[in-house]
Amino acid sequence: MNRTTLSLIAGTTALAAVTGFAALSAPDAPGTDTAAKAAAQLPVERTSLLCPAPSTSDLAETSYTSFTPVTKGTGSGGKAELREADEESADAPADGADKGKDKDKDKDDGKSGEDKPAKPVLTSEEPGKPVTGDSSGGDAPALVGTADGRFAPGWTVQETTEVAAGTGRGLQGVNCTAPDTDFWFPGASTETDRTDYVHLTNPDDSAAVVDLELYGKDGALKSAVGEGITVPPHSSEPVLLSTLTGERQTNLTVHVNVRSGRVGAAVQALDDKLGGDWLAASTDPSGSLVLPGIPEDATSVRLVAFTPGDADADLKVRLASPSGPITPAGHETVHVKAGMTSAVDLGDVTRGEAGSLVLTPTDRSVPVVAALRVVRGKGDKQETAFIPATRPVGTRATSADNSGKGSTLSLTAPGAAATVKVTASAGSEGGTPVSKTYTIKAGTTQDIEPPAPGGLKGTYALTVETVSGGPVYGARTLTASEGGVPAFTVQTLPDDRGTVAVPEADEDLSVLQR
Repeated sequence: MNRTTLSLIAGTTALAAVTGFAALSAPDAPGTDTAAKAAAQLPVERTSLLCPAPSTSDLAETSYTSFTPVTKGTGSGGKAELREADEESADAPADGADKGKDKDKDKDDGKSGEDKPAKPVLTSEEPGKPVTGDSSGGDAPALVGTADGRFAPGWTVQETTEVAAGTGRGLQGVNCTAPDTDFWFPGASTETDRTDYVHLTNPDDSAAVVDLELYGKDGALKSAVGEGITVPPHSSEPVLLSTLTGERQTNLTVHVNVRSGRVGAAVQALDDKLGGDWLAASTDPSGSLVLPGIPEDATSVRLVAFTPGDADADLKVRLASPSGPITPAGHETVHVKAGMTSAVDLGDVTRGEAGSLVLTPTDRSVPVVAALRVVRGKGDKQETAFIPATRPVGTRATSADNSGKGSTLSLTAPGAAATVKVTASAGSEGGTPVSKTYTIKAGTTQDIEPPAPGGLKGTYALTVETVSGGPVYGARTLTASEGGVPAFTVQTLPDDRGTVAVPEADEDLSVLQR
């Protein structure tokens, strides 16, 4: 292997450690002794998160919780900050973007003609301790955030909104997401009672161009309006799905395909009668999927699935219950036609017990995305939340914004039994961290009342770490009482990707340091 190749490997290795967006490895070159060594897991050094605008309701009350777990191997520097998305970056103003601001306001600092850096709305103080902020009304903006140094590995931000009345009333929650170029949202809708928006947030210095593709029960919906949507730099665009098509569809799959740039994406699904919540993206299309954390008192569960390939998918449907796997009567399998959205109403499938849905191929594996719409309550006292298919907890997953009551942690081991450690962080206003170990039996779901910090003041975060055994999937449910309505929201717990695999190369990387 020549020196040019080695330098390229060394450069990309350093880049992977900084961004945390990719795991890189170099193939061994035949007949050489200078191939890259086995990869090491190192903490990421920089990450980004994007929070959508929480609500247009004047009755909305929104809280934000930012948390970074303590990670070994990090340095002493760094910071984690959230800023308004429509403010220009402090480090790099948007290219050619003139938002009509009065530039004279900057003369007092000797920088006439330049916008001042946006003031952070939330800044973390130290890893291991959450910080919180709040806003009221329907004018709260989308937020963009970056974390670096010791604040980057596992950085998590939760946005939680309570809406007292009106369309979408109840509890709405979403984990702020990392920017990406491809998202799948099965479970959206354009039916009469629904008002669904896909929120697109661009954190970068150049515009992003996005295509929104809609798939209903009969296939793709024609929508020229959804093509080539421009999201300006450092801004957020909510797109009402019903403006993209004249067809009323109860169950839709939305594909966010980014032509250039990158965005954060989430769907806000608001119902006139059933409240509403955020629909997070499903995990990447896969032949087997796990949808964890169906509440034990769910009165209605609907599975929405879609396969983006050319072949139909046939899936076994199992419920991982506290006592073991159960096949729902009458719903042993589900057939998903290629390019068409399929929906199956499973009713009160949990029958008073906690559960997680596990989908596996009956024969040939075909990539699928899926989500659940879950309803609690009865009559005019019903509330909705969504559970997308998710990645396993992996090395570590994090849930922010927990209080002394109203939080339930749901863990499932669909294959082999597993042991996990759950740690409650210090509180945002005081408290001592507490850890507890749990064993999840094979094929079961266990609902846990999570441990709370000693002397808790404020809110706290939960981290789940896999200790041994097979893969574990998790979700956290928040509940509240809103005028007799059983308000709730569910967030899944995928691996926080706080570390990145970096191969060791026989090349001095010090020349790349600045």
